[in-house]
Amino acid sequence: MALDFTEYFKKYETIISEADAAFQAVRSQAGNRVRCKETCSDCCHALFDLTLIEALYLNHHFNQAYSGLTRSRILERADEADRASYRLKREMFKASQGGVSTEEILLQAAQAKVRCPLLNDDDLCDLYAFRPVTCRIYGVPTAIGGQAHSCRHSGFEPGGKYPTVFLDKLQDRLYLLSHELAGSLKTRYRELGSVLVPVSMALLTAYDEDYLGLTAPKAEPRPDFAAAALKEPAKSPECGPCDKDASACASCKEKSFSITIGGPDKGGKED
Repeated sequence: MALDFTEYFKKYETIISEADAAFQAVRSQAGNRVRCKETCSDCCHALFDLTLIEALYLNHHFNQAYSGLTRSRILERADEADRASYRLKREMFKASQGGVSTEEILLQAAQAKVRCPLLNDDDLCDLYAFRPVTCRIYGVPTAIGGQAHSCRHSGFEPGGKYPTVFLDKLQDRLYLLSHELAGSLKTRYRELGSVLVPVSMALLTAYDEDYLGLTAPKAEPRPDFAAAALKEPAKSPECGPCDKDASACASCKEKSFSITIGGPDKGGKED
């Protein structure tokens, strides 16, 4: 069954439009302080995650746009980026376990550099029209968790008062839409709407019924001991499976062993 998220993609595109409008509003007031230009890829080396709706949207348009060798190259880059992201996040987790403050860890995350797999050899985005919200507002001042941020190449000076985009509010809307989408599915994963993944994983993932928890969990195959017993050759009480009759036991008893599987009321036994 093909999964159709068109309804939710349209709602997401409304958020995208508002993010673009916010960027342009700040840019119009900031003059030459916003210095975004083609082939400037500073924002394409940031470490950040996507909400479920963003990941589904990006994955959908990637699958529509690319096939063959070009697709394979992007997926190779995605695999490399995903490994790098995993290593960085693991280091940050260890740091948090070691007592490093949340503020310092967030600073490390902001300074971490992982090349986006959609950034091609010409320093252009291979899915620019469908880029995530975080990419769309990079380059103007943003507020995240009460902390102000701006691109290091911009002309915004520390301590200055400038029009600012509140990224937290946009993220809240993305979370709500992701939970709304997840709630519309008959998924067995209660926390599906809270899933966050980097761009690399959004490209690598097959968002099918199994991933989204729309199918019954697959039962692990269990050994059929009764069937196995029926197939075993005859054996003496003290020997393992053998093609000889019981008279041969004396010659091989010391070299053989058997494992008895105990029933519900007694454990296994090794001879």
